[in-house]
Amino acid sequence: MRYVKIDTQSDPESQQHPTTAKQKDLSKLLYKELLELGLKVETDEFGYVYASIPSNSNKKNIPAICFCSHVDTAPDCSGTDVKPILHKNYDGKDIVLPDDTSQVLKASKFPYLKEHVNHDIITASGSTLLGADDKSGVAAIMQAAIYLTKNPELKHGDIKIVFTPDEEVGQGTAKIDMQKVGAQFGYTLDGGEAGSLEDETFSADGASIIINGVIVHPGYAKNKLVNALKVVGAVLDALPKNEWSPEITESREGFVHPVGMNGIAEKATIQFIVRDFTLIGLQKHHERLKNITTEVVKKFPGATMEYVIHEQYRNMKEILDQHPQVVAYAEEAIKRAGLAVKKESIRGGTDGSRLSYMGLPCPNIFTGMQNIHSKLEWIGTKDMAKAAETIVHLSMIWEEKS
Repeated sequence: MRYVKIDTQSDPESQQHPTTAKQKDLSKLLYKELLELGLKVETDEFGYVYASIPSNSNKKNIPAICFCSHVDTAPDCSGTDVKPILHKNYDGKDIVLPDDTSQVLKASKFPYLKEHVNHDIITASGSTLLGADDKSGVAAIMQAAIYLTKNPELKHGDIKIVFTPDEEVGQGTAKIDMQKVGAQFGYTLDGGEAGSLEDETFSADGASIIINGVIVHPGYAKNKLVNALKVVGAVLDALPKNEWSPEITESREGFVHPVGMNGIAEKATIQFIVRDFTLIGLQKHHERLKNITTEVVKKFPGATMEYVIHEQYRNMKEILDQHPQVVAYAEEAIKRAGLAVKKESIRGGTDGSRLSYMGLPCPNIFTGMQNIHSKLEWIGTKDMAKAAETIVHLSMIWEEKS
């Protein structure tokens, strides 16, 4: 609750690192708290925090493992002046949030609430998101760090802690220093329901379709003018209406999603995000989108089209399958925490997607966060406690198995 009060919203339009300076307010607090724990810790001008809990085992070949969460909150909903509310011994009834009574957390609509009857849950006040994504992960890692340092009889190898900025805007690893991370394997704490373990993400690209029209004076434009804005409108209209979009797909279905459009009559651009779990699927989506656009542009003689692909991240499973123990140990840790393992694929990405391809195989572990990026965001305290417990078990399992 202390962490979520700090506004750390990132900005997708910013070219700075971090994209907002206020993210470093939480980084500085975490630096101070880790220092007070007696850990070796540093932070940098980009807002990253790196800390280490040294090995207390006699074994010499234990891989260093890293636990990672991000400090920023999503741009989708205000993160300013967050007022967290602790609902003690939740009674199972609907919760009306006080700052906007139209925001009602309904037990009938969100069945996972039933798992938290007679336990404490945390919401925001109705006018902002809560920020459990991913401050619940931050809290779980900090709680585990406290527990490990205060219970030295629990044997473990080198434990690394990393807090990143800008994950919500796809820049979480943009300025990360992998030497400072200093681990062989990692885990992000950035998942949902208790027991969930995500070892697969989308592979993701951006695509830009640039339409060049033909511009002449509109008073003398007959049979000459080709308006690029009208062409991009026709491209959007030509997209399938009952398939292929995020609002219609689920499970392992990929999609193509227009996210922005800008331009003038002479030249206009549509930005898309393109998602699939396989690279072959990703390639097919690009081919289909390019073909649709090509056919539309043919109807506007004189117009031309450019199709530009921007790689964003790749499915972490391709890397994790090469290191099966990373996921296997996480499954065992979740079971030791008394939970059933829920193996899931993320219809999105995490810092772990990029970290896996940067030499740090890195699946994603639950924290309990629900309704993320919204005013109805909430989290159960028992789930966060189980996430911290899972971290402790993981630390011990890596020592045991080495």
